[in-house]
Amino acid sequence: MASLATTRDVPVLIVSSAASSERRVNPSWTVSQLKAKLESVTGIPPSAQALTLRLPDRQQGTSISAENEDVTTLEAWSLSAYAEIHVASTDPASSTIIPPSSSIPKYEMPVETYSSLPDTVLAYKKSHHIGRFDPNASESKDKKAADLWGEIDAAKISVGARCILTPSTTRRGTVAYVGLIPELPGPGPWVGVKLDEPAGKNDGSVAGTRYFDCDPQYGVFVRPERVEVGDWKELGLEEDDDDMDEI
Repeated sequence: MASLATTRDVPVLIVSSAASSERRVNPSWTVSQLKAKLESVTGIPPSAQALTLRLPDRQQGTSISAENEDVTTLEAWSLSAYAEIHVASTDPASSTIIPPSSSIPKYEMPVETYSSLPDTVLAYKKSHHIGRFDPNASESKDKKAADLWGEIDAAKISVGARCILTPSTTRRGTVAYVGLIPELPGPGPWVGVKLDEPAGKNDGSVAGTRYFDCDPQYGVFVRPERVEVGDWKELGLEEDDDDMDEI
């Protein structure tokens, strides 16, 4: 990792099957740069790394991956202090490099001792009222959910409406679902969109639960602020030429 911290560096926990340690990550790094730096920490080659971001106030992780990892920076993800980046290996052969954790003697700090330390993730969460330490967590979630429903009403988002996914104007589709998705993190409703082209993330299902039908890679679930309803016709090839120089 970088030897000198900058004002933009974010302290995170790097977690792998070998160990976990605190490191500083700069959001301006590309995904490829991060993977290259993580090789010396985890022993996993960049080509075999599968990265998952887990934020302090969310239980479900987000994959850190992109079509072009040489240009996509970490600013595309909401890095926050003491978030966790889990590094797994996609190479089955690499599992033999590190002995099973059960065979390695480990020191386990008593819970009482860890809870009393001032400079830990737990202490940070307590002092910043994050997650279960937020006294207003329930009220805050209810307000956010109400705000999201308000955005849906204001933007006239409804099943069957044509839309685009901002900030792009080329990712177009039809609203196929509006409502709660327990499998996704955070309170309030999500909007499921059936895209015109295979530029999505799924087939209209999440973790085995189906919310609408579409072909693989034609479905996506987003928050209401990403959806702009209007008379958006399907793009023809001649209309899309201006964006062909972007990835």
